[in-house]
Amino acid sequence: MTDRLSPAQMAWRAAQDIADGAYVNLGIGFPEMVARFQPTGRQAIFHTENGILGFGEAPLPGTEDWDLINAGKRAVTLRPGTAFFHHADSFAMVRGGHLDVAILGAYQVAETGDLANWSTGPKGVPAVGGAMDLVHGARRVAVITEHVTKDGKPKLVDRCSLPLTGVACVTRVYTSLAVIDIGDGRFVLREKLPAVTLDALRAVTGAVLHVPGPVADLIVPEI
Repeated sequence: MTDRLSPAQMAWRAAQDIADGAYVNLGIGFPEMVARFQPTGRQAIFHTENGILGFGEAPLPGTEDWDLINAGKRAVTLRPGTAFFHHADSFAMVRGGHLDVAILGAYQVAETGDLANWSTGPKGVPAVGGAMDLVHGARRVAVITEHVTKDGKPKLVDRCSLPLTGVACVTRVYTSLAVIDIGDGRFVLREKLPAVTLDALRAVTGAVLHVPGPVADLIVPEI
């Protein structure tokens, strides 16, 4: 499909659902861009596993301080009140249920809410890392991902075939084609790109896509 959202547009859409003052962890890759798109009048408090709370957007190129990085080794800026702490304390925050939202990338998401975002295969992420803590420590877990793989295979499936990061943990997926909720063991379509038909969307989804009511148009700005 040629009609699809860019990673930045997916991140923008995910940012619209974050409440003001929410404590949020952003996974490596596409999710990191969410910090760029806080709606006017709202400001999340971003957390990173390596021990920073309350950091800001990425700095302009050439102005980076490489002592200030997130878990993905990308430079960040500081906001008033930013706190630093040992990574053990950072994981205590995660495991203690102090995060409102975790937004992660994915290789596969199952209709049951299971998440696979690491792989032991060639070029795979070599270990599950802190994601296994995040998916069960955060109050809400969302995923940002392309709807299909580079070779056109569905990333939303009935059952994950890759090693699991967490079981029954994901409640919403922001893809390049749609916004889909997960509940009661099924995918529920909430928004889709106007140019993509329901039949076309179902054809690239590897599990039943339920449509219990009106589906909103997925409208995002040019970024």
